[in-house]
Amino acid sequence: MRLTLAAAVAMRVRLNEVNPMRVTLRLVCAGMMLAAAAAPVRAHHSFASEFDSNKPVKFTATVVKMEWINPHSWMHIEVKKPDGTVEAWMIEAGSPNSLFRRGINKNTVKPGMVVVVDGYQARDGSRRANGRDVTLPEGKKLFLGSQGTGAPGEQK
Repeated sequence: MRLTLAAAVAMRVRLNEVNPMRVTLRLVCAGMMLAAAAAPVRAHHSFASEFDSNKPVKFTATVVKMEWINPHSWMHIEVKKPDGTVEAWMIEAGSPNSLFRRGINKNTVKPGMVVVVDGYQARDGSRRANGRDVTLPEGKKLFLGSQGTGAPGEQK
């Protein structure tokens, strides 16, 4: 089958026609790629990259709030110092799912509860720590940490 010059030109014109559906699809795909690239991405970290096993902390504190977010839950506490001043600390715990599997839920640790927190301070010296254990008012000790991080005393 031989194409005439006119038929070849007509086919070429049809191939180059603007297809609104294709344009829309390409714009949607480009927008999704841009949104995905712009989203903040934070890789999961090991214990040693953020916390110092040579800076253990242990204090009695009042729970302010508990954040049940992934990849780590956060316990916000207030620590009363001997001079009467109060320091706000953030204690990193395992994921909500790992805490739930250990029996820790939204009714276990409540705002206003006085607890004993045992963990390791952040390398930068800020008032953040990786929580290892929390002891509840009735004396029950719960493991807060994430498994597989390399933290001292980590439960296997």
